[in-house]
Amino acid sequence: MLSAQEVKKAVERGEVAEQYRWRTEDIYPGDQEWESDFSKIEPLLAQFDALPGTLGQYPQQLLKCIKLDEEASRLIAKLSFYASRKADEDRRITQYQSFQDRLSGVYSKLGQKEAFIEPEIMKIPEERLWEFVNNTPELKIYHHYFENLLRSKSHVLSEPEEKLLAMASEVTRTPGYVFGMFDNADLKFPEITDETGGKVELTKGRYQLFMRSGDRELRQRAWEAYYQTYENWKNTLAANLNSEVKKNIFYSRARKYNNSLEAALDGDNLPIAVYDNLVTTVNNNLEPLHRYISFRKKMLGIDKVHLYDLYAPLLADVKWEVPYTEAAVTVEKALEPLGKEYVQTVKKAIEQRWIDVYENAGKVSGAYSSYFYGLAHPYILLNYQDQARDMYTLAHELGHSLHSYHTNKTQPFIYGGYSYFLAEVASTFNEALLTDYLLKREKEKEKRLYLLNQNLENILTTVYTQVMYAEFEQEIHRKAEAGEPLNAEVMNSIFGELQKKYYGADFELDPMSASRWNRIPHFYRNFYVFKYATGLSASTALSQKVIARDKKARDAYLQFISSGRSDYDLNLLKKAGVDMTSPEPVAATLKLFDQLLKEMEALM
Repeated sequence: MLSAQEVKKAVERGEVAEQYRWRTEDIYPGDQEWESDFSKIEPLLAQFDALPGTLGQYPQQLLKCIKLDEEASRLIAKLSFYASRKADEDRRITQYQSFQDRLSGVYSKLGQKEAFIEPEIMKIPEERLWEFVNNTPELKIYHHYFENLLRSKSHVLSEPEEKLLAMASEVTRTPGYVFGMFDNADLKFPEITDETGGKVELTKGRYQLFMRSGDRELRQRAWEAYYQTYENWKNTLAANLNSEVKKNIFYSRARKYNNSLEAALDGDNLPIAVYDNLVTTVNNNLEPLHRYISFRKKMLGIDKVHLYDLYAPLLADVKWEVPYTEAAVTVEKALEPLGKEYVQTVKKAIEQRWIDVYENAGKVSGAYSSYFYGLAHPYILLNYQDQARDMYTLAHELGHSLHSYHTNKTQPFIYGGYSYFLAEVASTFNEALLTDYLLKREKEKEKRLYLLNQNLENILTTVYTQVMYAEFEQEIHRKAEAGEPLNAEVMNSIFGELQKKYYGADFELDPMSASRWNRIPHFYRNFYVFKYATGLSASTALSQKVIARDKKARDAYLQFISSGRSDYDLNLLKKAGVDMTSPEPVAATLKLFDQLLKEMEALM
């Protein structure tokens, strides 16, 4: 087996030491057990057939239906979770893709079977429904669920119409599935010349390393090879993204929303004003970003900042390598303000193989945390490259996982998850604690500058960049809703203009920079990206209180990550101590960006 230091060079998964591979055995011991559970689906789904038309008869019948739906949902989600984790280990292995294909049809069947439930609940006279709830202890936990369901009553269709939409779901998931297979399985990058003069095959992991190289020619070579690979497929990728947009419009119109943005936000009970406020506040605070780009140009000694210069090290001689084992210890210490129980769970995640640490051939790129209610623990996928930034990724994904873990311990199944709007709060909260821990201990000027820049890049990437993406997403939906064409040329024009607006006069827009949209997987998640920005803004406000050792703030935060979906998102955040209906959290985060930049300018 390879050592921790050598494992990043591993090509095949079997060469990675077991301690750095996640334990899928905690989901199913093996494929045979998966098949055994898969065989239970049809009999379980058949139990739905006797229920339509009976939910309003008496409370126990309503409860029986809800419990059956939960049982079926949990079983299918567990099957899907295992198939997805195994598939992500090595996308070249088609067995687990076939598992996913089999489940695609199952999800459609479940959707058809349960299509009657919400329309039928809504037909129950409200007085009778609340009588059921108030007089039946087992139904009381569903109070918020029923309240939220009745709120969206005007957007739930008749039973036949809901069945039709459920039948269509298997087809309408295709654009996202196609992009995932293209991006992770079929796309092949060329060889490039590395810093030693040797030829290496470009991978997504290597690309990220090269973008942070002090060698500008290497960065440019890697960037051109990487972007050209996507550019070769620009028309196909544009058509695929156009299909995703049309899918979103189809569902929004079918459910009688004014537009696709309203439909996307309504599930979390968010007003469009939250989205518009975010975009407006960021647009009103672009000057610090323009100054940062100018500062970057000056520090790098270049005429213009190109896209491949955005993450180049400002101090070429600062190489901060952090092996995974060291990162794990540092992150544990940084999170101590959240209390002993929180830190003990972090230790458990690291020691009991919740985390898949290193890159291997065929492994899905990037990083994520994934979980479903009732599992033994969450799972974290990394592609750790022994850099300081990877330590931040570890802290980030642990934030997601601990949010899931605490919610699962506290909430019933119906509230056992959390919305995407809240998802990035806990992750970026952990990053803030890590930055504070390191800045308080690091005396070396160069490393302090690195940390300041790390924090600046975090706000740049999580707020400025994601809101730029959000503007792009809103505009392509607006054009499609107006009946205007969407093709690669149109998308390039929109994205190119946005980059010029955001980055300012010292940024040079290369032709392929405008096609940056064609490699973003989040555009297949229907107005998801803005939630990174709101999440960081909320976590900035909350973390500053915990860093100040405010015990009430810490307790409120721990309650927040234990609350799941037990209330509306905006209410949960208000209870934790931040009001996202106000521009203040976003403006304060961008003010922090300005302050960090001034401190960095002074140190230089």
